[in-house]
Amino acid sequence: MSSDERQHSKFEEALEVKSLRRIISAYLNYSEAAEEDVRRYESSYKKLPPAHKALLSRFPSKCQRLRRCISINSYFILNMLQAFEPPLDMSQDIDICEHEHLEDVSADHLPCEGRDFCSCPSASTSGRTCFPETNQTHCGIGSNLICNSQKEMTISEDVQVQNFCGSVNGNLSSNSGYSRQSERAGCDDVKVVDNDMELNSVYGANRTASSYAHDWLDPSLQLKVPLVDVDKVRCIVRNIVRDWAPEGQRERDQCYKPILEELDRLFPDRLKDRPPSCLVPGAGLGRLALEISCSGFISQGNEFSYYMMICSSFILNHTQTAGEWTIYPWIHSNCNSLSDNDQLRLVSFPDIHPASAGITEGFSMCGGDFVEVYSDPSQEGAWDAVVTCFFLDTAHNIVEYIEIISRILKEGGVWINLGPLLYHFADMYGPQDEMSIELSLEDVKRVAFHYGFQLEKEKTIETTYTANLRSMMQNRYNAAFWTMTKRQVKT
Repeated sequence: MSSDERQHSKFEEALEVKSLRRIISAYLNYSEAAEEDVRRYESSYKKLPPAHKALLSRFPSKCQRLRRCISINSYFILNMLQAFEPPLDMSQDIDICEHEHLEDVSADHLPCEGRDFCSCPSASTSGRTCFPETNQTHCGIGSNLICNSQKEMTISEDVQVQNFCGSVNGNLSSNSGYSRQSERAGCDDVKVVDNDMELNSVYGANRTASSYAHDWLDPSLQLKVPLVDVDKVRCIVRNIVRDWAPEGQRERDQCYKPILEELDRLFPDRLKDRPPSCLVPGAGLGRLALEISCSGFISQGNEFSYYMMICSSFILNHTQTAGEWTIYPWIHSNCNSLSDNDQLRLVSFPDIHPASAGITEGFSMCGGDFVEVYSDPSQEGAWDAVVTCFFLDTAHNIVEYIEIISRILKEGGVWINLGPLLYHFADMYGPQDEMSIELSLEDVKRVAFHYGFQLEKEKTIETTYTANLRSMMQNRYNAAFWTMTKRQVKT
């Protein structure tokens, strides 16, 4: 390998490490950013004339309550980060990550993550916000499976970072190649290595990430990140409610229940010895993929966002009992609150213990860009069903998404979709001029028909996304719901 190639490989890995540090730093900055908000509230209160202060005499005590809520949220975040095992060597020389070309790495430089997981009306006229972050390939949340890439798509044989892939009910093992350039995390070579229900992690011999104490949580390695990064953490907190709290049951019934009922209808004779396979791109915090597994499918969730994967890994692998954790998800907005008690109410989660939920053997989470991961030839005709929920509009090129979904389905396979067309990159303006193909629903279906799909069922479902049920304002979507079948080729 030439010296230029070696230098390029080091640069790519350094960029990955810095990007992951930025995400971790966003989590670590959560508490201080929230405290800064409270100080701003207090500053505004102090400017009031005495008569107005007298009318709002409970405001100082509310600020103290907010601080206690922030402390509880921060406690959960710290526990989550302490359980996280980075797939990169976070102990490498920090000087590498201060390469002159990395100093200008910003949110605009980094590609937007694969799933638009937040509803933040203030951040965008569209109502949902695109959150840029690192390219990443990270196979697996969970654990009694080994996931190997079929091909080691590394720039260099000397610089590799392992993907890791697994299911919720056993031990996590890592053993595959990685490169930022390829972003591939093929999860085709998956096998059971342990049926034990212990929730711990065992790493393969090829693991390069440090297994020592969590030095990467050292404050000296913490980056100063923009507030938009911290806002992603707040969005993750709200997504916990959607996927894992009793309060999110209504949204799950609106979005997940129709999908689960359709899968049950289409696969009535599921056999435990040969369960059908189902892929869930844009799996977020993993609840839908888990529910599909519990319904008797070999289910795999795919997620691109490290913000999501860090949190879903913790909930799926490290939760000991239902209701173990408490957060205050609604404290970061003073707008549209019916009362202070509504705004400052606690939410316990998870509503179920994932490892005791009755998953089907083979459940896994695979991290990486959907296009890169599932364009691998090994994925062709590999899936009985693909479920997309609030996912299609996250594409740069929705035609490419549909083409890949068709390719990876078996003949006669099923595609179930639910979601709007609030295109993720539609409002992205900047020097990179992000590609964004924005089709009408009519054109989306026309493209699907071109790639061999036949419409079996279609309707509109009204739903929300990470909505605060007690807020005076809620964004509602008239989401498209359909079932399509990939036509069999006549012989």
